[in-house]
Amino acid sequence: MTDSSPSTPSEHLVYVVNKAGENPELALLPFMHAVGALAMDIQSTVVLMANGVWLAKKDYGRHIQFPDKPPLDELITHFLELGGRLLVCTPCAKARKLEQEDLFDGVEFLAAARFAEVALSANQVISY
Repeated sequence: MTDSSPSTPSEHLVYVVNKAGENPELALLPFMHAVGALAMDIQSTVVLMANGVWLAKKDYGRHIQFPDKPPLDELITHFLELGGRLLVCTPCAKARKLEQEDLFDGVEFLAAARFAEVALSANQVISY
């Protein structure tokens, strides 16, 4: 039997983001949706891959905004404060010379096998 108490969400959504600030709307949407899911007590994980790894860089998203929405950095901070997991593709980050100290506190690195585990743990995987 699955424990569905508020402290242990039984649903899990994974958002995979492959784009950075070149499209502000697509950079913001996964974090807006993930924050909404967390507010509904749904476990949320955002996985940044390819060019999307830039979104995890401190101050990168402070100017990425869409009308009537907060800047990306604020959304990411809120997402992390609510208990969201932010995972960054290790090879993608290394290719862009991004180190742990460049990223938001709490960001975790992952490679192929761990991504497979995260994806398999999810009820849904949504790609942006």
